[in-house]
Amino acid sequence: MGIKTDIFIKDRADPFVTKGSDGWYYFTASYPMYGRNDPDGYDRIILRRAKTIDALACAEEKVIWHENESDTAFRFIWAPELHEIGGRWYVLFAASGSKDNVWDIDCHCIMCDGSDPYNDTWTDKGRFCACECDEFAFRGFSLDMTHFVCKEKHYVCWAQNGGHSNVYIATVDPAAPWKTTSPSVLLTRPEYDWECVRIPVNEGPAAMIHDGKIFLAFSASATGPEYCIGLLVAAENADLLQPDSWTKLQKPLLTSEDLVGEYGPGHNSFVKDENGDWIFVYHSRDEKCFCKNCGYGDDDSLYDPCRSARKRKVTWDADGFPILNN
Repeated sequence: MGIKTDIFIKDRADPFVTKGSDGWYYFTASYPMYGRNDPDGYDRIILRRAKTIDALACAEEKVIWHENESDTAFRFIWAPELHEIGGRWYVLFAASGSKDNVWDIDCHCIMCDGSDPYNDTWTDKGRFCACECDEFAFRGFSLDMTHFVCKEKHYVCWAQNGGHSNVYIATVDPAAPWKTTSPSVLLTRPEYDWECVRIPVNEGPAAMIHDGKIFLAFSASATGPEYCIGLLVAAENADLLQPDSWTKLQKPLLTSEDLVGEYGPGHNSFVKDENGDWIFVYHSRDEKCFCKNCGYGDDDSLYDPCRSARKRKVTWDADGFPILNN
């Protein structure tokens, strides 16, 4: 039987929450378009902060960067993630390389000029760069980049068109985390039925390290009610650049069938709460949107603002694997 989860932050897709070394929790997400003809939306990076995760729901939301500040990144701006890397703050995000061309998307990076990501200014570092020996990465539709540290090595994962939307991994130097230091490695491509509904897609990677394992969640299929969350797992001390180090679960961890009154769960992030418990924050659409009574349901889902952030606690099974549909 499915369960119901209340909306955490309305109309914010691709939600990302992190806790900084300054003790603040930060929230960012894609800023939506309200219909195809909306002159705004997907054009800025927003940020909230609070001392607890729950308090983010009513925290003031600020625009920390806008596409009109860049000569290289234009809307559509998707899936920003705020990361503290090597003592500095960065936002990794996807943006178009040309004005109003939604399909000219690649990964980009901005760097905070100070130590306060909420109040200080930002510098545009441009499109993400691949190392010299990599002729594939960030050449033709890449997005949904995340960053994590495992055994003191820094990694980025992202989705890119490699025939289908696949998930790749590479290392970065924390002193210059806007360019890779290793060739990109394919981690997962859509292969199971639940990954290939309407469109074969793997995207939105999110990492969580727990009890000696690294879990990499990803989103699969098209962005309607078929959208769902899958999982890769590797040993924490394995060579993460070796595809054989990773195992993909044959079934998704969270689908619309697990939920009540919400559809298309996906594009999650992981963060520990004030008690040290893992929380996952994800987006989904509500019943009104599913029934096309929201005013946007007949348009392309790209222009539907009704994906809202929700959050739930991660629990664990006897084998140490995360349970998201509890």
